[in-house]
Amino acid sequence: MEHFSDITPEEQEKLIRIARDAYTKAYVPYSHYPVGAATLWTSGRIFPGCNVENASYGLTMCAERNSIFQAIAHGERTLKAIAIAVPTETFPSPCGACRQVLREFVADCQVILVNGQGHTQITDLKTLLPDSFGPEYLTEE
Repeated sequence: MEHFSDITPEEQEKLIRIARDAYTKAYVPYSHYPVGAATLWTSGRIFPGCNVENASYGLTMCAERNSIFQAIAHGERTLKAIAIAVPTETFPSPCGACRQVLREFVADCQVILVNGQGHTQITDLKTLLPDSFGPEYLTEE
């Protein structure tokens, strides 16, 4: 499996800005915990996403998956990086479902975590989801 591509400082700044803007649009009447995400695809396009809660909690959609699903609906297929932002002091962390959905579209990528003070932590998908499996395992003979 390939290692992720580095992204430019300009791409990183733009992802962070879009993710921070996205959390301001979140619909979070239950948790009051807005999350924003921005995904960068190999085409160079960036898609924002925010979390959208529902009274039936299982129907809530995370910001990361919201962003990914919008990108897929626009024809994207290969993820390059993601930024995830929250307005709190603590850093966000994608849930297990989001980690697996990220893995569907890339074996590894840069994951930028941003807190409300604008501080960042940089990690990668392989660190967050070690020993993962993806669609290539379903198509091997």
